[in-house]
Amino acid sequence: MKTLTLDIVTPNGSVYRESDAEIVVLQTTAGEMGVMYGHIPTVTPLKIGHVKVTRNGQSDYIAVTEGFAEVRREKVNILVQAAESADDIDLERAKSAKERATFYLDGDQDDTDLKRAERALKRAENRIEVAKYK
Repeated sequence: MKTLTLDIVTPNGSVYRESDAEIVVLQTTAGEMGVMYGHIPTVTPLKIGHVKVTRNGQSDYIAVTEGFAEVRREKVNILVQAAESADDIDLERAKSAKERATFYLDGDQDDTDLKRAERALKRAENRIEVAKYK
């Protein structure tokens, strides 16, 4: 079976690289998308969610923020603001972030801060969900 290379990049550099991925599953704004070797070249926006990478019958899960995926026949480049593998997620920190965001949302804030708190809540919930795959 031919495989593809995956590189997840944040402003701080590459945070995950796999050269023998059999399938990469992305959470796009249009829904879930699976990518295998030979996929048609595509650029797609990503939502807060996870990337599932399967290789040798094993799966890795990486929590990602919004961003973009560039798909080529032999490679997938993912550009996001932040990414963490399930093994690297500090569950207590994620739960604290969720509590802070929820507390903030319950208060009386302006629209800009409200949207920021909603995004923070989504990111924290996503990290908590991905941490289950440790």
